[in-house]
Amino acid sequence: MRLELLQGTLDLLVLKALSVGPTHGYGVARWIQDHSNDTLAVEEGSLYPALHRMAKRGWLEAEWGVSENNRRARFYRLTAKGRRQLALEAKLWRQFTDVVAGILSVDNG
Repeated sequence: MRLELLQGTLDLLVLKALSVGPTHGYGVARWIQDHSNDTLAVEEGSLYPALHRMAKRGWLEAEWGVSENNRRARFYRLTAKGRRQLALEAKLWRQFTDVVAGILSVDNG
């Protein structure tokens, strides 16, 4: 079963994928899909605008290179600002999920 990404999680997942090392957009999407056991799939229509937005914010840097299959591709890597943003977003995500888990564990009986 495939799940849709919740609002706001795409940036966090992209930053996490790029924390492993530089890669192109398809590599980011593949990393997310592989590390979610094929549960999450990132569509190109969401991924590339997110990558461009994050680069504009200074979280990523991009440069042209050649992919594994000899195609020209834009490779993205985290900046120091992007690493700080990843730490912040991961902390906020953990707080959010802890609160939601607490609410779900309330016994209404």
